[in-house]
Amino acid sequence: MLEDDMLHPDFWNDQQAAQTVISESNALKDQVHEFHKLVEAFENLELTYELVKEEDDAELRAELEEELSELVDRLSQFELNLLLSGPYDKNNAILELHPGAGGTESQDWGSMLLRMYTRYAEKKGFKVETLDYLPGDEAGIKSVTLAIKGHNAYGYLKAEKGVHRLVRISPFDSSGRRHTSFVSCDVMPEFNDEIEIEVRTEDLKIDTYRASGAGGQHINTTDSAVRITHIPTGVVVSCQTERSQIKNRETAMKMLKAKLYQRKIEEQEEKLAEIRGEQKEIGWGSQIRSYVFHPYSMVKDHRTNTEVGNTQSVMDGDLDIFVNAYLRSKINKG
Repeated sequence: MLEDDMLHPDFWNDQQAAQTVISESNALKDQVHEFHKLVEAFENLELTYELVKEEDDAELRAELEEELSELVDRLSQFELNLLLSGPYDKNNAILELHPGAGGTESQDWGSMLLRMYTRYAEKKGFKVETLDYLPGDEAGIKSVTLAIKGHNAYGYLKAEKGVHRLVRISPFDSSGRRHTSFVSCDVMPEFNDEIEIEVRTEDLKIDTYRASGAGGQHINTTDSAVRITHIPTGVVVSCQTERSQIKNRETAMKMLKAKLYQRKIEEQEEKLAEIRGEQKEIGWGSQIRSYVFHPYSMVKDHRTNTEVGNTQSVMDGDLDIFVNAYLRSKINKG
C-alpha cells in the first residue's frame, strides 16, 4: 500500500510539508531550551555576584567576569536568532560569486572569497555543496555557485549580497603595483516546492555540456552538466554537481525559480523606494565592503561602518561581526 501511495505526487508534497513542520518545530524547541538555559545562567550569576560582594574574593570575581562575558555573547547570539524571522531566513542559501573586469586579478579575488565563505559556513556548522564551478584561465575562478545548507543559512548569508572590493599589491604584477578588484556576490534562498513561480517550457533554452571542476574534480565523460536560460528575463543558471543529467536539471530548475523569485522581490523593493523617494544604488557600483591589504590592513563594511583591522581573520571566515551588524541595522531601520 505504501509503494502505491509513493507513486502519487501528493505523497511527496505531504512528506515535504511534514518535514518542514518537524524542522520548524525542532528549531522552536531549541530556542525555548536555550532561553531557559540563559535564564538559569543569569540566576547563577546573580548568586555569584552576591558572594563576591560578601567575600570580596579576587578569584571569584575573575570567574564572575568570565561567565558574564560568556553570557553576553550567548544573549547576543540568541537575539540574532530571534531576529532571523523573515519568511525564508530559515532556508538553505544559494551563493554565487562573479568576478568583475580585471582578468586574473579579479578571478583570484573570487577564489579568495570562495575560501572565505566556505570557512564561514564551516564555522556556522553549515554544509557546503558546489553546484557549478568555472575555473579561471590562469588562476582563481570565473564563477562559482554554492549550495550552503543549514538552519538560517539564508538568514545569515543574505548580509553578504553585493559587490566586494579588494585593494592589494598584485602577486601577478611584476612591477609590484597596487590593484583594485571587484567580485559580485549574489545570495538567494533555496526553495523546494513552497513557492509558486510559473515557468513556461517555451521560455526556456536548455543546454547540456561536459562537467568540469577545480583540480579535475567532477569531470565526466558524458554531457551531464545543465545550463538553463530563461529567455524573457535573460536569467541563466547552471548545475554540474551530479553525474545524472536529470538531477542536475532538477537542481537547475530550483535555482532558476529562486532567481526569478528574487527578481520579483527586488522589483517590489525598487518600487517602494521610488514611492518613498529613497535613493538606492543598483548594479555594479553598489559595493558593500572593502578589503584593503595595502597600504594598510582594514576590512570595512560601508553599510554599517563596521571595521576590522585583522584582515587574515576575516579571510579565514570570521564574518560574524559584519553579518551581525548588518542584521541589527536592518531591524533598527524596520
